[in-house]
Amino acid sequence: MSSYKELLAQREKLEKQIEEAKEREYAQVLDEIKQKMADYGITLAELGGSRAGAKNAKVSRSRASVAPKYRDPDSGSTWSGRGKPPRWIAGKDREKFLIQK
Repeated sequence: MSSYKELLAQREKLEKQIEEAKEREYAQVLDEIKQKMADYGITLAELGGSRAGAKNAKVSRSRASVAPKYRDPDSGSTWSGRGKPPRWIAGKDREKFLIQK
């Protein structure tokens, strides 16, 4: 049976072999991917990533705009009634600012 130190040495040797194999195969796999992207006209955007921040890329969703519900008679500014109220309506009776349809 192998001793603890012998097993650690074997593990270290195996980890080194694993890293070397990964480095050899990495270049080959990267070349294959680049070639297929060129052959089929695939872009980075289609893959869902970019060079900068690919790990942090988020899928963006378009939001439907909401029709304004309130209008400031002085400035003409509008507000949909969603989110934080603007200064011109905050703390006031909103009935006075309703847009008539």
